[in-house]
Amino acid sequence: MPHNKIADRKGHQGWMKEQGPHFIFPGGGTMFPDGAAPYIEKLGQYIPLTGGTLRTALDMGCGVASFGGSLLSEGILALSFAPRDSHKAQIQFALERGIPAFVLMLGTRRLPFPAFAFDFIHCSRCLIPFTAYNATYFIEVDRLLRPGGYLVISGPPVQWPKQDKEWADLQAVARALCYELIAVDGNTVIWKKPDGDSCLPNQNEFGLESCDESNDPSNAWYFKLRRCVTSTSSVNGEYPVGIIPKWPDRLTRAPSRALVMKNGIDLFRADTRRWTRRVAYYKNTLNLKLGSPAVRNVMDMNAFFGGFAAALVSDPVWVMNVVPARKPLTLGVIYDRGLIGVYHDWCEPFSTYPRTYDFIHVAGIESLIKLPGSSKGR
Repeated sequence: MPHNKIADRKGHQGWMKEQGPHFIFPGGGTMFPDGAAPYIEKLGQYIPLTGGTLRTALDMGCGVASFGGSLLSEGILALSFAPRDSHKAQIQFALERGIPAFVLMLGTRRLPFPAFAFDFIHCSRCLIPFTAYNATYFIEVDRLLRPGGYLVISGPPVQWPKQDKEWADLQAVARALCYELIAVDGNTVIWKKPDGDSCLPNQNEFGLESCDESNDPSNAWYFKLRRCVTSTSSVNGEYPVGIIPKWPDRLTRAPSRALVMKNGIDLFRADTRRWTRRVAYYKNTLNLKLGSPAVRNVMDMNAFFGGFAAALVSDPVWVMNVVPARKPLTLGVIYDRGLIGVYHDWCEPFSTYPRTYDFIHVAGIESLIKLPGSSKGR
């Protein structure tokens, strides 16, 4: 590749380096210039990264997503995001490498994920001001983190020079939400979210309160950020990390969130069987290149319960499961299965660079192009 500006600018941090006519990705980042592997090994001293306890992860401000890429060998599926900022092409590099990533930032709206989606959330020098605006951003992270899940922040303000107040505030928010401090190792802090609501909310300087029952914590498409804390009881039957089945068993278990649909458990099982048959037909009869090295980045535009992605679990692919925003909020089921995805409305462009998916799949396209409850097209 002839354009080496990013390699020149970021090469000293190990993100990417020029080697002859190619770019290589040593697996580094601002906080782990020696590569992601020793950094992940350090985290593994405090977090159960092996054995299937953790499966879905969110990497915020991910650079070229070397952290998420390195977790794949541990059976952890990380969805990475970063804004389109001065580094510009970092997400494009991640997708070219075949690592789940898209363009996103934490601003004024909820991130497009359901409540309690991720077993593990990571931020390495992502520079998100978690305690600003009465800790609104930390509260959003709490909405996304599964009970019993782990939050890892590396870099500022964790024990960072001239950021003593910010570091003290960050710890105060975690205490107010009853997070258990697992470790502070250099500039890395690891917390564990409580399994339940036993001490939420307690008295705190940030004025944190529980959300009322009218707030659906999984409604996250053009939904403004709230300064209230999502209670674990607000999602029916949600299981914390350590109790939810381990990966890969959770892939085929019908989670209680399937009851968002009438007869949801039966629908889940039927959907799983249907897509096992259909994907076999795609491969054997239609001769599509699924399961081959030609396909890595896959999108399912109308994912429902994620049956299509589940049928591809043994293939060398990852699937971005998209649940249209006007449809029932089934994305929580997809995350309970150990898969990843986002909400989206197909009247808008998808938040990625051009030509970043190898294979795009849609079932029920009629339901995407017709207004709900109407014969009119969109």
